Amino acid sequence: MKIRQLEAFRAVMLHQTVTMASEMLHISQPATTRLLADLESSLRFKLFDRVKGRLYPTVEAEALFKEVQRSLIGVDRIARAAEEIRELRRGTLQIAAAPALALSFLPHAIADYLRERPEAEISLALHSSRSVVDMVIGQRCDVGFIVLATSRTSPNGQRLLSTLNVCALPAGHRLCALDVIRPSDLAGERFIAHPRSSELRLQIDALFAEHGIELNVHTECQVSHSICSFVEAGAGVSVTDAITAWGYNGAGVVFKRFEPSLLTDFALLTPPQRAAPLLLESFVSHVRKFALAELGSDVITL
Repeated sequence: MKIRQLEAFRAVMLHQTVTMASEMLHISQPATTRLLADLESSLRFKLFDRVKGRLYPTVEAEALFKEVQRSLIGVDRIARAAEEIRELRRGTLQIAAAPALALSFLPHAIADYLRERPEAEISLALHSSRSVVDMVIGQRCDVGFIVLATSRTSPNGQRLLSTLNVCALPAGHRLCALDVIRPSDLAGERFIAHPRSSELRLQIDALFAEHGIELNVHTECQVSHSICSFVEAGAGVSVTDAITAWGYNGAGVVFKRFEPSLLTDFALLTPPQRAAPLLLESFVSHVRKFALAELGSDVITL
């Protein structure tokens, strides 16, 4: 038995005529008749009595129809699933991301993406940028999002977006009265810094050195969200990326524009020996559009 024979049988059972069954299947009447004859031959019992041009199912056909219905409903479900995958309404995507993106921004971007794709499945794992790189190389995820400047694009790595950095101040701090914070304004302030190995820390150290300002660093932390928590707790001030500022919900931190401008680059990496899921391109495009919509002028995309 072939699926097409069973489809022809079901169509005739539903419509009782070869003409209507053929229209349902989008094939000719002789083709439908041949499918029925082939099915009867393989079954070795009669399915229909032909009376004055109409087909009347036999008792055996009625019994068979129940099983055919169950089976073809499963086939139809598979066909619909394939169509949804092809049209990017269904599929899976495994993401590994650095905390700056994974703590708040990506969950909101993913939720927005899934509103139009409720059948899609996305997993998000939070790791340091270095661990994300290891996961990508080890093919343990479909895509990795990291805090890392990419000097050039490649088949497996490219810039996702860049954000301006902002100054984080405790609520009620004297500098909250200013619209723009500059290095000279932070002279003598206790500063919560990223680790010395991070690119943002190198940029900040160089910028303050250019202005003749020595940073008063008493606390270091590698996670931007935690740095904001230090600021909220009154441990000092800091400079962090706009994505972290957007996603930080603590009422005790005030974010101000910081000049001269500093950028934090976010890159995406894909495994070199692993085919990209169909969802990946549309998801990356959505993330960039979501960032533009939410952060406006504080974000730069491709």
